[in-house]
Amino acid sequence: MTATIEWLPGRAVVREVALDVSDARIVEASRHADKTGLDCPLGWPEPFVTLVTTHQVGHVMAPDGEGGPWRRHLAYRQTDEVVRKETGIIPLSVAADRIGHAAFRCAGLLAMLAADGQDVDRCGDGKIVEVYPAAALNRWGLAHRGYKGRRQQAQHAELVTALCAAAPWLELGAFEALVRRSHDAFDSVVASLVARAAATGKASRPDDEQRAAARSEGWIALPTYPLAGLFDLAAA
Repeated sequence: MTATIEWLPGRAVVREVALDVSDARIVEASRHADKTGLDCPLGWPEPFVTLVTTHQVGHVMAPDGEGGPWRRHLAYRQTDEVVRKETGIIPLSVAADRIGHAAFRCAGLLAMLAADGQDVDRCGDGKIVEVYPAAALNRWGLAHRGYKGRRQQAQHAELVTALCAAAPWLELGAFEALVRRSHDAFDSVVASLVARAAATGKASRPDDEQRAAARSEGWIALPTYPLAGLFDLAAA
């Protein structure tokens, strides 16, 4: 899925929302964007990668006992732990949950973006930035749970209304019905809003100590400014 937002003086217009798009189409859309938000882990936890590599040659050194913290370090990236600390939301584990399948596709997509000449920096400093819609909604004071699934249509519609009220400058236009009907379409719009925040310095970035791991694991950009503040950016 993709969503494209054009930022104009005083307003932001959704120009496209498309579901079930190919990787080639994502690369094409990113080529014309200032910043592209990908709602998917950009990498795996470094300890997990080390485990797989050493396990392959039979040299894994497990700690004594069950080692709960050891397993947690394998399952979650540094950025996942930051999101948990900042929002209370625990991201899905790219090493131990089904989101790993999406990460497989993302790894190929990142390679295609790099081959296309786009600056792929997993820290988010280049053309691409990792986003997490639920965490962004949380930071913006909006509902971030209970709006996905066939039985949550009413909650989903209420959330879209709340987003539009918090961002009256956002014009969904011809795509409003789709965004209200599909949580995937809604998430893609939120991802584009977070990409705008990242592009204008209104989202978190790894510090010097975190950057080493983020270069391989990826870094989730959390909004650091209220959603209403993006209006001022649009008017600039």
